Amino acid sequence: MGSVRKASAWLGLVDDNDDERYYDDDYSEGTGSQDAWVTDPRVKVATDTAEEKGRRIGTVTPDSFRDARAIGELFRDGVPVIVNLTAMEPADAKRVVDFAAGLTFGLRGTIERVATRVFLLTPSNTEIVSGEPAKHHEDGFFNQS
Repeated sequence: MGSVRKASAWLGLVDDNDDERYYDDDYSEGTGSQDAWVTDPRVKVATDTAEEKGRRIGTVTPDSFRDARAIGELFRDGVPVIVNLTAMEPADAKRVVDFAAGLTFGLRGTIERVATRVFLLTPSNTEIVSGEPAKHHEDGFFNQS
């Protein structure tokens, strides 16, 4: 299907009859397992390897203070957590920040503001590396004089 035909079908100007080619004849409703959604077997391997080596980072975007439990469980397991509070009301966001500050204090971690209403919680065994640009040396690679 050409791009003009695709755009016309998306706008509803023409019938899109090419949908049939995407359906598998062997597919039957209700069969399969939870693993049927995994399309690439490397995904599970990467997840297992990351968990074994401790290279996981959790992200949580809470809707209310009730979601603070997910933050606490990840952090308690030693996983650094990025907390995005942009979807929350300011009063609830303040409560979550207070909870996170207490959590990091109690478990000897750190809390750092990454952006407006986005925080990084790191366990005590995690080092934060600054992304500041390196200073240029006079005899360095980027010296153009």
